Amino acid sequence: MSTAPPVSQEFTDTGLMETIAARDELLNRVELRLRNFLDEERRVWKSRNPDSVELVDCVARMVGSGGKRLRPAFCVAGYLAAGGDPDSEEIVDVAAALELLHSFALLHDDVMDESELRRGASTAQVAHAALHTERGWRGTARRYGESVAVLAGDLALVYAERLLAGCPERVRPVWGELCTELMVGQFLDVRAAAQFAPDAELSSWIALFKSGRYTVFRPLAMGARLAGADELVAPFEAYGLAVGEAFQLRDDLLDAFGSSAATGKPARLDFKQHKMTLLMSLALQTVPEVRELVGDDLSATDPDELHDLLLRTGVRDRVESVIADRLAAAEDALRGTVRADWAEGLRRMAVQAVYRDH
Repeated sequence: MSTAPPVSQEFTDTGLMETIAARDELLNRVELRLRNFLDEERRVWKSRNPDSVELVDCVARMVGSGGKRLRPAFCVAGYLAAGGDPDSEEIVDVAAALELLHSFALLHDDVMDESELRRGASTAQVAHAALHTERGWRGTARRYGESVAVLAGDLALVYAERLLAGCPERVRPVWGELCTELMVGQFLDVRAAAQFAPDAELSSWIALFKSGRYTVFRPLAMGARLAGADELVAPFEAYGLAVGEAFQLRDDLLDAFGSSAATGKPARLDFKQHKMTLLMSLALQTVPEVRELVGDDLSATDPDELHDLLLRTGVRDRVESVIADRLAAAEDALRGTVRADWAEGLRRMAVQAVYRDH
């Protein structure tokens, strides 16, 4: 488990506590909105066709299975830091839409990665393949499970769009960019895994689209736009891209060095899926022993042997150093742009997002 840098004691006053309380209160309302929305969908579809509830439940299980809620949290933080009204219903719907979008991405991602675990439980395609087998249905169980998971992901995206139906027009372009970047980043990730050529620039682009913009910057920008503070979009971008890169590097480290019990996902899945992550790109370009071991087929490399080699050659320590540098850059990006309590609040959010064990 990584060790977070010490938290500054400079901001322990009432202002910071009120800032955190306002953010958490809004996030509680987001949770309630998600739960009520999905409960109502289940009620409606049960009355229309009881079988259809299985698809709604598939979305609800993903939403309700935990998760860090980073995208709603950054959206709410950006909104409040920009002076948004904490009693607004619009910010609740926008933040909830971001979590549904994330559920869409995870449902599809698990199919593409052939992952069996998500947050410590069977992935949607595995669970529904098992139901297919138990019920003695025709066709291929695996294909059925994958089809259900893809459709559930699609439904989650539809739900996200429904929640955004009433949001101000100034927010829609940011949402459109966010969704586009997510799809392009996912495509580049799949393509890079197939191509498997060390390319630090491409790996950075993938991390930029899948984490820097999708996880941090665009949610912050949506919050700022909703609050009418366009002037904060640029500093939020600098902060968000730095935090997003550090977040992706932590993901890479957790996949390579974390435990399945802590992450809720199969260990070293990136190795098995031939992923050209930032970590692997850095290792292949800078460590001859890694290049010699991996050759041109990461999936054929023994994960335990690669794990030990990355530790022995100091790759993990180098990545930790880059993470610390990116967090420092994120802190610099906000200096003088938002109220001091929010600058510190966002700094703490960055630390919590990056120094995690799952």
